[in-house]
Amino acid sequence: YLLRPLGTLDPADLRKKQQLKRIYAALWEKPNLAGAAGIHFTSQQEAKISERFGTASPDIVIPLGVTPPSQQQLQQQLAQARTELKIPHDQPLVLFMSRIDPKKGLDLLIPALEKLLNEGFQFHFVLAGTNPQDPSYENSIIEQIKASTLSSNTTITGFVTGDLKAALLKDADIFVLPSYYENFGIAVAEAMVAGTAVVISDQVHIWENVKDAEAGWVSPCEVQALTRQLREALQNKEECQLRGVKAQEYALKHYSWNAIAQQMIQVYGQISH
Repeated sequence: YLLRPLGTLDPADLRKKQQLKRIYAALWEKPNLAGAAGIHFTSQQEAKISERFGTASPDIVIPLGVTPPSQQQLQQQLAQARTELKIPHDQPLVLFMSRIDPKKGLDLLIPALEKLLNEGFQFHFVLAGTNPQDPSYENSIIEQIKASTLSSNTTITGFVTGDLKAALLKDADIFVLPSYYENFGIAVAEAMVAGTAVVISDQVHIWENVKDAEAGWVSPCEVQALTRQLREALQNKEECQLRGVKAQEYALKHYSWNAIAQQMIQVYGQISH
């Protein structure tokens, strides 16, 4: 059998309720890990940092999959989100689409965008997401934006899905996710497969793929560094578009379900022999 931890072996996660998790690991997780034919991680970085509790099962790195939109869908979605949400067509669209949670780096993103706005950059920010488990944090972020210079340049959508989600990912000029931790970053892969350049932190564990593919910009989890990368993206429209093309090429090759299926077939074939 294979084990797929999906971030649960990350030391930062294990520090939460540490004593309880130590007991759980000793009684159940360590024997599970020891008996596994392999541990399925979704990124090299996740494999590198994960706790093994002294076991030595081999690593298997296969990313999460995304469904690429068809050409017909892409044509139908063109400018659909801007029209539906009344977003100016002549300004770059900066999209954050994820759970509104402290680990997602909004405390870095909001001041970075405020600084760029004060420098004279014109853009429209879309905050798409919610957090039913922590509505007080979500409300604090919304109130912070309402009181900010960003207010008139921001659209807050709440949770989005279906056609509107797909249209936002396509219409965005920049997708940004400056998380403090992501074992993969499925929203980043969804933006890439839609052909959108990404600005992410180096704690989103596919950051090396993004950097190597020249699919966007990568920043440490610091306001100044994030501001610098967003500034570069906003200043260079053609470069942003080029990186969006490269993002889509990489995502179609590595993150599409066809690519994932082939990798899974190969791995399970090796294990069964």
